[in-house]
Amino acid sequence: MEDIDPQRCKPFYADALLEDLAWLGLRSDGPVLSQSARMAHYAQTVQTLTEMGVMYPCFCTRSDILRDNADMFSAPHAAPDGSLLYPGTCRHMAPAQREDLLAAGRPHVLRLDMDRALRVASTQKKELLHYHDLQRGRVMCQPQLFGDVVLARRDVPASYHLCVTHDDAAQGITLVTRGEDLRPATDLHCLLQALMGWPTPHYAFHPLLCGADGKRLAKRDGAKAVRAMRDAGMSPEAVRAAAGFDA
Repeated sequence: MEDIDPQRCKPFYADALLEDLAWLGLRSDGPVLSQSARMAHYAQTVQTLTEMGVMYPCFCTRSDILRDNADMFSAPHAAPDGSLLYPGTCRHMAPAQREDLLAAGRPHVLRLDMDRALRVASTQKKELLHYHDLQRGRVMCQPQLFGDVVLARRDVPASYHLCVTHDDAAQGITLVTRGEDLRPATDLHCLLQALMGWPTPHYAFHPLLCGADGKRLAKRDGAKAVRAMRDAGMSPEAVRAAAGFDA
C-alpha cells in the first residue's frame, strides 16, 4: 500500500481501496504491506546510499530551482515524469558550507548524485543498465534523464521511487505490472537496484484507461471512481468489461 504521504493518505482511504479491489475479484496472495509502517527500512536504504557517496543534501527552494534552471537552459527542462530538472546547484556546494547549513537546521531534501551513481552502478553491475519487458524484450535504461532526483525529504522520508524498489526486492517480486505512465521511472528503479545489489524483476506495462476524448481518466476531470460505479448498481463483471477485461 503506497501511503507514504501522511497528509493525503488516510487509513479509511486504504480500507476503501482494498474493499473495492476485493469487490472486483482482486485479492492479494499475501499480506498487504503498508509503506507507512516500513519507514525504518527506507531510512536504512537512504543511509546506505549516503555512505556510498551518491546522495547529497539540497537546500534549494522551488523558486531557486526555477531560476537556476532558466539560467542553465534556454527553456525550462523537465524530467520524463514532468518534474523540473534540477540544475545541480547544491551538488557543487563546498563541504564546509554544507555542514554549516545542516548544523543550522536549514530545511533540505536528499538528492541522488546521478553522475556519481551511474559510475558506482557501472562498477557493481558490470553491464549496461537494462530490464526485460514482457512485450518489448530487453530495454536499455536512461536514468540520467531524471537528473539528480529527490529520494527523501523531511515531510516524506522516502520517495515513491525508493519505496517501491525496496519493497519489490524485500518481497522477492519477479514480475512488476504497472501503467505505461511509469515506464520512464523504471529506468531510475533499475539504477537503484544496481546500487543496492537488488535483483531486477521483469516488467509488463498496461495501457492507461482513457475516456471517449482520448484523455486519461482522472478524478480531477470528473471520471467516475469504482465506488461510484458500484453504488450506481454496476456489477463487478460490467466494470471489468468496461476496463477492457473479459467479463
